[in-house]
Amino acid sequence: MAHDFKFGIEEELFLASARTRAAPQRSLAAFHKAAQKDQKAVERELLQNQVEICTAPSASFQEARSTLAKLRTSLAQVGRKHGLLVFAAGTHPTALWPEQKETEKTRYEDMMDDLQIVGRRSVVCGLHVHVEVPRPGARIDLMRRLMPFLPVLLALSTSLPFWEKRRTGLAGYRMRAYAELPRTGLPELFDDAADYDRYVEGMTKAGVVKDPTYFWWQIRPSIRFPTLELRVADSCTRLDDTLTVAALYRCLVRLVDRRPDIHAKLTGASRGFVMENLWRAEREGVHGTLIDEATLTAIPMPKVVDMLLELIAEDASALGCEAECARARRIAQEGSSADAQIAVYEAALKSAQSNRQALSRVVDWLAEETAACTA
Repeated sequence: MAHDFKFGIEEELFLASARTRAAPQRSLAAFHKAAQKDQKAVERELLQNQVEICTAPSASFQEARSTLAKLRTSLAQVGRKHGLLVFAAGTHPTALWPEQKETEKTRYEDMMDDLQIVGRRSVVCGLHVHVEVPRPGARIDLMRRLMPFLPVLLALSTSLPFWEKRRTGLAGYRMRAYAELPRTGLPELFDDAADYDRYVEGMTKAGVVKDPTYFWWQIRPSIRFPTLELRVADSCTRLDDTLTVAALYRCLVRLVDRRPDIHAKLTGASRGFVMENLWRAEREGVHGTLIDEATLTAIPMPKVVDMLLELIAEDASALGCEAECARARRIAQEGSSADAQIAVYEAALKSAQSNRQALSRVVDWLAEETAACTA
C-alpha cells in the first residue's frame, strides 16, 4: 500500500484588544479557559496574548480546512465575548515586547529563565506543518535535502511587515526577530542520522538542552511523531494560504523521499545560497528573486513557483492537493498577507489617519481575514 504522507497543521495566533487594537495588558485567563473549553484543539503558547490551534493527522485537505475554519471561527466568537480580536500574522503590529506577559507553564518559565531578554523579545507567531514519512530513520537525509525549498515557502507565507508599531521595510520580519534565539534558523548539514544523534547526545549530556524540542530550526524531525516538521513559514492570515503552504510542503516531502537524487550533494556553498535566499524572501516576499544554485542566476518568484509546481506535479496528483498547490501562483502574482497589510496601512495614511489609526486598521483587517473562512 502506498504511503499517504499524513499531515498535521499548527497555527499560532495573536490577540488584540477590540477597544484599543493593542496587545491586551489585562489577564487573559478567562479567554483561554473559555477557548479551550469550547475547542479541545486549542492550546496556550509562550505569551498570554497568543493561542495555538491544530488539526489531527489526516490525508485530507478538506478535513484540515474544515477543522481550521471551525477553530478560527470559534476563537473569533470567544474573543468577541471577552473584548478581544484574534488574528494570524507573523508579528503583532501594535505589541511592545517589554509589555508582554508570559504564560505560566513550567516549560515556558524554564525557557524564559534560560533565554532571558531574547526570549522575552520573541513576540512572533508561526505556521508549523508535520508530515509523516515512510522511513523515520531517513528524516535527517530528507531534512537536509529539503532545505533549498524553504525560502519559497517562507516568501509565500510572509505576513509581518510591522514590528513594535513600525513599518519594517520587510515583508517578513518574524525570522529576523526569531534569529535572536539560539538553535534557530537552518539546521546544520548533518552527514547522516548518526551524526545528528551524536549532536543530540552531546547537547543533552552537556546540559545545554533537555531534549531536541529545544532545537527551534526552520525544519526539524519530531521526537513525538514519525514526522518532519516545517517551521519556516509565518502564520498565514488567510486560511487558503495556510493550506497552500502545507500542501506544497507535503508534496516536497514525498518528492525528496521518492527522488534520492534531489539535492543529493549539498555543500557549504549550498547552505550559503539557502541562507541568502531566506533573507531575500524575508526582505521582498513574493516580489523578490531567489538564487538558483544550478544556474547561478537570480530567478523571479513567480517563475520559482512555476518551476516548483512542475517539479511536484506527480506528487500533488498522487496526494490529491493539486488545487491547494496551484494557488501558490495566485499568491506569487497578487501578493501575500504582507502586501495586503501594507496596502491597508498606506490607504489609511493617505486618508490623513495617524500611524496609530493606520495600524489599528491593519489589526482590524487581520482579524476580519483570519475569521473569513469557510469549511
